[in-house]
Amino acid sequence: MDFTENEDHRLIRDAIREICAQFPDAYWSEMDSSHTFPQDFYDAMAKGGWIGIAIPDAYGGGGAGITEASIILEEVAASGACMNGASSIHLSIFGMHPVVKHGSEELKHRYLPRVAQGDLHVAFGVTEPDAGLDTTAIRTRAVRHGDGYRITGRKVWTSKALESERVLLLTRTTAAEECAKRTDGLTLFVADLKDPAVGIRPIPKVGRNAVASCEVTYDGLYVDAADRVGEEGRGFGYLLDGLNAERVLVASEALGVGRAALRRAVAYAKERTVFGRPIGKNQGISFPLAEAHAKLTAAELAIRQASWRIDRGLSSGEQANLAKYLAAEAGYFAADAAVQTHGGFGYANEYHVERYWRESRLMRIAPIPQEMVLNYLAEHVLGLPRSY
Repeated sequence: MDFTENEDHRLIRDAIREICAQFPDAYWSEMDSSHTFPQDFYDAMAKGGWIGIAIPDAYGGGGAGITEASIILEEVAASGACMNGASSIHLSIFGMHPVVKHGSEELKHRYLPRVAQGDLHVAFGVTEPDAGLDTTAIRTRAVRHGDGYRITGRKVWTSKALESERVLLLTRTTAAEECAKRTDGLTLFVADLKDPAVGIRPIPKVGRNAVASCEVTYDGLYVDAADRVGEEGRGFGYLLDGLNAERVLVASEALGVGRAALRRAVAYAKERTVFGRPIGKNQGISFPLAEAHAKLTAAELAIRQASWRIDRGLSSGEQANLAKYLAAEAGYFAADAAVQTHGGFGYANEYHVERYWRESRLMRIAPIPQEMVLNYLAEHVLGLPRSY
């Protein structure tokens, strides 16, 4: 394998770093504490053409691959923007993948150019209170009504619902007991979030508060059949098409958060003097930081392998899940080490590492918890019996 850095990738990193330099830690701390969506940052990324990087050029995007998208999200997170910055653009960069791959030409031309330009925010509505990871157990129903459907139900953890005009919404169009397989009968729509039939309530949470996660209710929302993605009843398969890529993007964000934390911790360890010497001279401080570097470097290699395989159309389930698992662990380890390095000041807002730490914890849960990744590896890689 050739590990020489691709020149285009280097230029992408430089460009993203230049934009992110305009938005220092103080900006992200303010956005987080005030629960304010980082619109200025989002607009700057859209102006640079980075929002549409993975959307095909036929629909106004950059036509690049998952590798390029992952580099962008890594650099955003590593700047100190962490998950507040990455989550503000994540869904725009890749959330419309089911539409790209399975939507009608009319649907693609109606929405993808606006997403690529940054003009259209789209949320993602899958998770429900009583279904959790068991997606086939969702209860949100879409019932045929004239030339469209009426949708009733409730979703949770819908990020960016407050800012979004549309939501990529998974519903059940056929009851599970009437299907040959529980994965049948699920249908995906690009639905209107600004309709009076939709109710949105932010969920109070521990971190990443610049980007709200919401409970969204649908009370007879009408959706035209033209806003259906692909065929009725095949929505579950459409979602699966993008899971490996999503894991790689989340892994890249975790890597970026870890690098931001490590950068601050190393700088503090060099500057902070106790007992007449910088604390970085003490192995109790330096060893955890060196270990964090090792874990992050290994995670990056796993990410690069996974994105390389995805961009070439190769099987990537094992690699994508490994990347997500390793990067989530490495990012959290680095953030925790950064807090420990700062001691009491690690708990203070002004040093920012507490914010990194809170946000790094998220990737060990979302979009899939570490335990479910291990389930996948145990069953599909090691050949062990299914455990759930």
